[in-house]
Amino acid sequence: MEPEKNGVREETAPSRTKGWVTGGLQERDDAGWVGLAQANRVENKSCGFAACPTIISRAQWGARIPRCQSGVAAPMKYAIIHHTAWQCCTTLESCIQQMKHIQNYHMDNKGWCDIGYSFLIGEDGNVYEGRGWNTEGAHTSNYNTTGYGISFMGNFTNVAPNAAALAAVKNLLCCAVSKGYLRPDYVLKGHRDLGTTECPGSSFYNLIKKWPRFHA
Repeated sequence: MEPEKNGVREETAPSRTKGWVTGGLQERDDAGWVGLAQANRVENKSCGFAACPTIISRAQWGARIPRCQSGVAAPMKYAIIHHTAWQCCTTLESCIQQMKHIQNYHMDNKGWCDIGYSFLIGEDGNVYEGRGWNTEGAHTSNYNTTGYGISFMGNFTNVAPNAAALAAVKNLLCCAVSKGYLRPDYVLKGHRDLGTTECPGSSFYNLIKKWPRFHA
């Protein structure tokens, strides 16, 4: 298992002659993508070769040290969408407060090792590192070793997340494929597809059903 990285992870936006593929940033010549690109193009054409989004790291939002952790083997098959069903957040400061609140609840009330989700999304447009790419989550029974749990901070029963949050998760999914964390043929699901729950809220679920790679 790779160690967690400290600080904000922010990739430089690629120029017209560069693109993200599995294994890193590759150069392009007149003949096309060089190196791994021919074998590892992102299947979802809507991804293009966009840079990975900014991810606010655990150190950046002030996460507690996990009590225990287990690694996972990438690439994963599933991306599973959740909502926290708590308050939404629209600023960095309020989202950090929500992250700490969620982690405390998961660790102190539920008795889990750490915050349960792999990543969380705020309506400030940022991605927040939960357990991250390399650590098994506690988000979806029977799917924690084969899928990443991505949760939106807020309750999306009657309203969908805002445009900034939706753009952030789509960039995260594209990044996960290009970096080799998700399989190119990954399956997108809502939490309710895999258990008895209303998560990620009806309004949001009706939206993700229209996304590429969704299968109920």
